[in-house]
Amino acid sequence: MAKAYVIGQITVHNPEGYAKYAKQVPATLAQYGGKYLVRGGKSTQVEGVAQGDRRVVIEFASREAAETWHHSPEYQAILPDRINNSEGHIAIVDGFEG
Repeated sequence: MAKAYVIGQITVHNPEGYAKYAKQVPATLAQYGGKYLVRGGKSTQVEGVAQGDRRVVIEFASREAAETWHHSPEYQAILPDRINNSEGHIAIVDGFEG
C-alpha cells in the first residue's frame, strides 16, 4: 500500500488567526498517524506560478488515513480557522511505489 501525502500551498492573510489553526493541527495529525515533512520554511519557485507562499507536506501511511484525518471531527472543528485566515490549495496525492 502506497503512502499518501497532503500537499498544501497556502497564502496567509491573517497571521494571528492562522496561528490558532497551526497550533492545533499537530494533535489532530497524531491521532491519524500523520507527520509533517514540510511545514513552511523557505521556498523558491523555479517553474510556473506559485499558488501560495507557504508550503506544507504531510505524510500518511495510506490514502485512507489521509482522507480519514481530513474528514475527522477533530480536523473539521479547526478547519474554519484556516479557511477564514488564509487561501489554500490542498491535495491528497498517492505516493510512488517504485
